[in-house]
Amino acid sequence: MQRSVNRLSTPVSASAPASSRSMLRPHLSPRKKAFLTSTLLLTSTGLICRVLGFFYRIYLSRAIGAEGLGIYQMVHPLFGICFALCAGSLQTALSQYVAACQPQGKKALLAALSLSMSLSLILAWGITALSQPLARYVLLEPRCAPYLPVIALSVPFCALHACINGYYYGMQKTKVPALSQVAEQAVRMGAVWLIAAVWAEKGRPVTAELAFYGHLVGEMASAIFTLMCLGAFPPAKKQPSKGEQPAHSLHPSSHSSSHVFYSLLSLAVPLMGNRLVLNILGSAEAVWIPNRLMAYGLTDSQALSLYGVLTSMAMPFIFFPSAITNSMAVLLLPSAAEAQASGSTERISSMLAVSMRYSCYMGILCIGIFTLFGNTLGTSLFHDPQAGEFITILCWLCPFMYLATTLGSIQNGLGRTSSTFFQNIAAMVLRLAFVLFAIPRFGILGYLWGLLASELALALMCFFTLNRLAPVPWNVFSMVVKPVLFLFTAIGTDLALCALLPRLSSLPPFFSAALQTVFISLVYGGLLLLFHQRTDAR
Repeated sequence: MQRSVNRLSTPVSASAPASSRSMLRPHLSPRKKAFLTSTLLLTSTGLICRVLGFFYRIYLSRAIGAEGLGIYQMVHPLFGICFALCAGSLQTALSQYVAACQPQGKKALLAALSLSMSLSLILAWGITALSQPLARYVLLEPRCAPYLPVIALSVPFCALHACINGYYYGMQKTKVPALSQVAEQAVRMGAVWLIAAVWAEKGRPVTAELAFYGHLVGEMASAIFTLMCLGAFPPAKKQPSKGEQPAHSLHPSSHSSSHVFYSLLSLAVPLMGNRLVLNILGSAEAVWIPNRLMAYGLTDSQALSLYGVLTSMAMPFIFFPSAITNSMAVLLLPSAAEAQASGSTERISSMLAVSMRYSCYMGILCIGIFTLFGNTLGTSLFHDPQAGEFITILCWLCPFMYLATTLGSIQNGLGRTSSTFFQNIAAMVLRLAFVLFAIPRFGILGYLWGLLASELALALMCFFTLNRLAPVPWNVFSMVVKPVLFLFTAIGTDLALCALLPRLSSLPPFFSAALQTVFISLVYGGLLLLFHQRTDAR
């Protein structure tokens, strides 16, 4: 789908001199350059973190086993509820508010920190004090109780760095949030390996407790890093482009701290309700899946192990490419808020077009890659055939998941938080219906079908909602047919290369699959780039 507002060239006569054509072809605007630069930065650091995360999960899977990973995944949704209450919603609201009203950024940051830290300390105390009943009656797994205080201790650190990152995102300065991800992952990995080595030396068994300590150390590292950067490198206000009305001109700079606090709260409360309900439903899903698997006929240990394989081995592969779309989503939210504040409908349409096109490009590539190499990657890395089987099934989620992520972020940036809320609730309820009624009959396949149905429904709901605000034509050839043809071309080229170079097949399975994945991605991306250059040259 190629809209005229996205074209980077202006049609000129074929008889025009080359110098005239180059003069008539406009360059990327400073805003687009900044957006692309920020997206590349977040994407590169996100990919680094995903790569580190793979090695981390591989190590954990061998250190604590699939059952230990299952226990960790059962507890983690409780942390998600705390994050929704005291951090996630305030980070998004702060990013949106600061993007539209930069002179009030410091006041908004202080307001968000005061509220977020207060809530996080209350939640940490509550989880620690009620760890036993929460494990027994909420998580339905008493073995989770010793790990809840560790998760609770990480909540205030998470709240601190979430607010600081939201401030940087709102100022459209992404270096500190991006680097904090790398610092968090690197410190977590180093701490886990060190703890495991000390335990092994003392003869202490390595259990799921290792993963929880790693989570705590990672959150502490990210909080300390962002706090130090805020003191040393505070973000400067972005200067408006020539002829552009500053978005913050709609907000008087004389707003008091109390006014900023209530304005921020008005943005955060709907998001908080949205995230809270979704995380409660997500926690119910995490608790019910092992329970429903036991209704299918598995033992408690088998159910937790299968759940651990799915969530900690297979799903990270599917989420790995989302580092790109997640980076786009983070930056699209403040950009959409800024565009709405300045009344630029054209910019909103442009963002919709770009997000949909590249989400489809990424999703179609992932289907091809994971269908070809999913079994090899999952089995060679985790030594579990089920991980590879899940990857090949889950790859069909990718286009719809990436579309829902980017379009949902634009909706939030445009203030359509209520629409996002009801769409996510509908998708989650649909998924829970599969958990409750399909898993006891079809096993884990019933849950995989529910994932696909819910992501498809969510993407469609986001599209139809935004299409009413800024209509975006759906070009089937550009968004679906063209990338599919290019994908088949790239795969065919790879097969021909493997036939010419039989030594590739003699490499270890993981390295062979990785090299072929890189080659197919480069050919696929090159064909897409070449097509766009020819289109722009017309």
